[in-house]
Amino acid sequence: MDSQIRLGRIFGIEIGLHYSWFIIALLITLSLAEHFYQTNPAWGRGLSWALAVLTALLFFAAIVAHELAHSVVAKTRGLPVRSITLFALGGVSRIEKESPDAKTEFWMAVAGPIASAVAGLLFLGLAVAGDWKPLATPTTPAMAMLVWLGYINLMLAAFNLIPGYPLDGGRVLRAIVWWVTGNAARSTRIAARAGQVVAMAFIAIGLLQFFGGAGLGGLWIAFIGWFLLDAARATFAQSEITERLGGLRVGDVMTRDCPVIDGRTNLQSFADEHLLRTGQRCFIVADNGVLAGLITAHEVKQVERRKWPFTLVDDVMRPLDQLRTVGAEAAVIEALEVMGREDVNQLPVVSNGRLDGIITRAHILQLLQTRSELRV
Repeated sequence: MDSQIRLGRIFGIEIGLHYSWFIIALLITLSLAEHFYQTNPAWGRGLSWALAVLTALLFFAAIVAHELAHSVVAKTRGLPVRSITLFALGGVSRIEKESPDAKTEFWMAVAGPIASAVAGLLFLGLAVAGDWKPLATPTTPAMAMLVWLGYINLMLAAFNLIPGYPLDGGRVLRAIVWWVTGNAARSTRIAARAGQVVAMAFIAIGLLQFFGGAGLGGLWIAFIGWFLLDAARATFAQSEITERLGGLRVGDVMTRDCPVIDGRTNLQSFADEHLLRTGQRCFIVADNGVLAGLITAHEVKQVERRKWPFTLVDDVMRPLDQLRTVGAEAAVIEALEVMGREDVNQLPVVSNGRLDGIITRAHILQLLQTRSELRV
């Protein structure tokens, strides 16, 4: 999930917001304002609202700390982390590679709940230091804020430890099964199946609560379950793809006979004589016989049609030195991960500075379809 609003960087990791975050931020603030006013009417609406806004901001800061814990462990284990995004259901870290072993997976997964638990205990500890008695109703705005933050962070830690993928507990389960069996693919499938069971339980509980009079609270639980179910199914499907592509190298799948186009060709001629006539969507660009870059239908679409006759392929191509490339000996699943990460449909295959071919999503999908038909 990409950020639409960038907030800055912490430890070199970009922090951002998805637009859906504003929905949950508003709902939490409204809920807190009403909660503080109902429990302490003497505070008045203004103070209750100010306290609600501050509490909500600190809560989301705690979610960032939860995700940062995952990300910092990942970085210390050599896994690149692109960003952390807050969205309607919390936060998500974009870690660009899968864990290389069960130990890394375990510590990455458990770091988030540990951070939330520590934050919860810290907030409650500060409340106790301010003369709050456990289970008592807070009597001051600061104490009310600290107690709520303490409880919600402990609940967040407990919720995330539920053993169903993609929750942190599901990743802990995956790490344990991986360590016991030595099979990463099998551990992912087991964790994903557990995630589906947990998600369906959430949906059932939420619907029962909704029809039992719980209102939007029940629907919210069902919605969380639906989100978890969708993520668990996607994880299971990804695991099957990984297993089917296991052992295959890019050189086995790539196209070696790449169409070449002269960089001095204008876009109108390129579209009419190549894109529209051959159905090919990716072409190597050459200048005086020297490979210069890559052009696809995507680059052509970025130029107004009326400008096509006056725009050269050289003007809009992606230069070869700016392209993300992959080696012929790389695993096919690695190339697929790079395409997803970079949001491209093809990758040049380069060895020793020489272009060997191109691998595309279409090649991989055709291979998967063939293997599925033959049940391989």
